[in-house]
Amino acid sequence: MMERVFERVLFASRWLLAPFYAALGIGIVVLLVKLLQELAHFVLHMWDATESQVVLGVLTMVDLSLTASLLIIVMFSGYENFVSKIDHADHKDWPAWMGTIDFTGLKLKLVSSIVAISAISLLKAFMDLKAMSDRDLYWLVGIHMVFVVSGLLMALTDRVIAGHHER
Repeated sequence: MMERVFERVLFASRWLLAPFYAALGIGIVVLLVKLLQELAHFVLHMWDATESQVVLGVLTMVDLSLTASLLIIVMFSGYENFVSKIDHADHKDWPAWMGTIDFTGLKLKLVSSIVAISAISLLKAFMDLKAMSDRDLYWLVGIHMVFVVSGLLMALTDRVIAGHHER
């Protein structure tokens, strides 16, 4: 009896994650506001901008887009994996990947997105070398390499574990 009650409470506690996923939705709204600010600045200054400033503006928008996409992946995959399945029968345009990403896939998508975002930040730094010190640039490259190596090691670990389970 006591065990059954404890298990029900424990199982119901998964709903404590729902506010976290709602907060990520609010984070997307904040990113949208920032994107609109960047777009307004970009369009208002397009006639005076140099080629590298245009590229930097576009890269900033790509960076914000990737970050928002990352939040969507985490929100939906996390919710479906840890809280509850979403009934998508009424949604004609339901993306095929939703509901199919397990925790391993979520981790790899997360790391891949972080590497892509880091690469864009690094590219932005290379486009504006005069604004950065060598030391700052070394740090950016080092941090990016940590993300790349971490992603590779995580993917390799998951592959080894998956191969071990198949035996």
